[in-house]
Amino acid sequence: MTEFPVATTPAPGIMGVDWEERVDFARLRDYRLGRVRQQLEANGLGAVLLFETSNIRYATATQIGYWAFNKGERWALITRKGRPRIWDFGSAAKAHRRQLPSLYDTENSIAGNTGLQGAIGPSSGLHARAAAEIAGVLRDEGLSGDPLGVDMAETSVFLALQKEGLQVTDGQQAMMLAREIKSPDEIVLLSQASAMVDGVYQEIYEALKPGIRESDIVALANARLFQMGSEFVEAINSIAGERCSPHPHVFSDRLIRPGDQAYFDIIHAYNGYRTCYYRTFVVGRATTAQRDAFKQSREWMDAAIELVRPGNTTDMIAKIWPRAEDFGFLDEMDAFGLQFGHGVGVGLHERPIISRLNSLDDPIEIKEGMYFALETYAPATDGRSAARIEEMMVVTADGPQITTLFPCEELMVANEY
Repeated sequence: MTEFPVATTPAPGIMGVDWEERVDFARLRDYRLGRVRQQLEANGLGAVLLFETSNIRYATATQIGYWAFNKGERWALITRKGRPRIWDFGSAAKAHRRQLPSLYDTENSIAGNTGLQGAIGPSSGLHARAAAEIAGVLRDEGLSGDPLGVDMAETSVFLALQKEGLQVTDGQQAMMLAREIKSPDEIVLLSQASAMVDGVYQEIYEALKPGIRESDIVALANARLFQMGSEFVEAINSIAGERCSPHPHVFSDRLIRPGDQAYFDIIHAYNGYRTCYYRTFVVGRATTAQRDAFKQSREWMDAAIELVRPGNTTDMIAKIWPRAEDFGFLDEMDAFGLQFGHGVGVGLHERPIISRLNSLDDPIEIKEGMYFALETYAPATDGRSAARIEEMMVVTADGPQITTLFPCEELMVANEY
């Protein structure tokens, strides 16, 4: 079994201080923008146009809260040499100019609107106006003849860009490659995000008892994360009893009962950097079937962790996990996301994605500086219980450094009788 380490990645605190080097945010911004521009050159792109929220955060260091998440109402343009530009929702553009005056002014932080996902139609001229402004920037920088990478946008936006004569191509792969390798500052932020969840799991462990609802645990986790400085809580999966198998990926108001197995996934962001962090418990007492399921899930996890080394490839991990048919699913599509690995950063699902669905035929090399999560799932023989484990780690020259430190060596029984 993998021996859980003392913390080896720093999680020094949630505030900047003058007496200790923590996160250098200017260095972080420069690193991320540099990574994007490297990919522009490598992919032959003149610029990349970004609508996806995590990409915008990565490239511009701007955000206006979770309410704007992937609504398509804010976009950024990164060119090979010019300053990053952000078109934002109404007054947010002015706010960026005040929040980051060293980076943004009235020329590169302006208001924009592409119709609120169709609520304002193309006949308004908003889509054409946005496309014309983008084309004008590219023309001024001598890039109008170069391919424009776009991560994702509404169909009406693509059509407007094409009417401007722009050569639109896929920009999402360039952004995924840019975000693949994390800097030391990113690792600190990711580790701090994990440390916050470590604390939440201690409180969940203490709170688990008959009569508490799955939704009560969700409320507890949300409140504690925000108290500790979380930027937003994207999701708390809270699953118990007969809802464990199969995994429904959504919480309910079910009352937790004696002997229930329960697992949780905590997904939140600290300074833009995410967690995806499962743990499994039993309430009051554990059966042999529940312990066996946890042991199996742990064995699959440990075998995967052993392969997390630079130079190995993702198919090597996928191969040691069971086939979908071996744990009760029709095929690998049916079981996708259960025996699973995924990069974590400003987005929840980054490179590499590891599963038997895609990795066997399209493996990716594991590289130093990658940061990803591994997830395993084992249904119990009782037909209702299941174990779910997830560990996050950074890839170093010497192998993985695990950042999810709440105990998971063996099945924990909360409020044991």
